[in-house]
Amino acid sequence: MISFSKFFKENQLSQVAALLLLLLLLAIAGIPGYLTGHWQWKQPPPVTTLNELRQIRKTGLTLPGWQTIEQAEQQIGEHKWSLQVIKKEGSQSQAILLLLPQNGPMDQPEVEWTDVNGWGRSRWGKWDVAQSRSAEFTVKPPAKLASSIETKVEARFFRASTPQQTFAILQWYAMPDGGNTSPLHWFLADQLAQWHKQRTPWVGVSILIPMEPLGQVETSWSLAQSIGETVQAALMAGPLSSLL
Repeated sequence: MISFSKFFKENQLSQVAALLLLLLLLAIAGIPGYLTGHWQWKQPPPVTTLNELRQIRKTGLTLPGWQTIEQAEQQIGEHKWSLQVIKKEGSQSQAILLLLPQNGPMDQPEVEWTDVNGWGRSRWGKWDVAQSRSAEFTVKPPAKLASSIETKVEARFFRASTPQQTFAILQWYAMPDGGNTSPLHWFLADQLAQWHKQRTPWVGVSILIPMEPLGQVETSWSLAQSIGETVQAALMAGPLSSLL
């Protein structure tokens, strides 16, 4: 039998170790700046694909095998997202794709997904979350990259019920080398990138798939995984690519 207390303890220890390593590296990297008075974090390196990321709000994301029914800029909480209704070609499958792209060099992922929950309640009057679990899927790198290593996305998968519609929802922060639901994961990746005079761009992703009212969310996992892989691959090949 798996010991969950041991699992969580080991997970916490690994996070603490990562933070301690980051602080040590920051201290080492900061010594030249301290001696010269030039601090790198006062003016971090530019996000090379910032214009492409900002364009997502205006035009959405082109997804192979999917048709965009409608797309618009949507105010959700304090941020402007891209709201895109998509339909699978040759099928009746539809989904709502919400994308929050990085909007500036100092912009950080800090939504914590509460903005989407609040938007759901204001739009439908009710937003009950259930059957939540972590989910993983892998994505092949874009063809223009020499790397053959698949990237992993760690997402959150759950059911949200409203009086009018029930959704299966998949959420994560997309980055050039994968994705994660935690802003801390992006922070560590971005700090490491800055030591190499680079940045780690990001896009918040929420995929809403209509499903049977109050049904089992697992019945929608295959479709959710397929859309998730398509979205992550499109972002990696476009707005999150450093080769633009």
